[in-house]
Amino acid sequence: MTEHVHRVTEVDGVREEPGAGVFAARLIYFIFGVIIAFIAMRMVLLMLGANQGNGLVDLIYGISGVFVAPFYGIFGYTPTFGASVFDVNSLVAIIAYALISWGLVALVTLGTRDRTEV
Repeated sequence: MTEHVHRVTEVDGVREEPGAGVFAARLIYFIFGVIIAFIAMRMVLLMLGANQGNGLVDLIYGISGVFVAPFYGIFGYTPTFGASVFDVNSLVAIIAYALISWGLVALVTLGTRDRTEV
């Protein structure tokens, strides 16, 4: 079980809570985490050869396809729905979005005192 700690310090009667940079970093990690989760589900469904005629599968392909589309053409193939394939474009997209989120968080937390709160 993970224990979440909300750090509030009090100095000379003034309460200090995590600032806007920490909030922005947490929001960035959440948004990019959801994007990466959809792309990961897409990879698993493609590897299992899931039926695109299923509503849930089609929804996941549709949402994740928007985020994977910029990476199509890097390796010269497009995914084949209904056949078991390993989508390298999705893997590259996951790595790219993880690096982008890390870079954005580093940028918004430059001025914070305690970067461990992120």
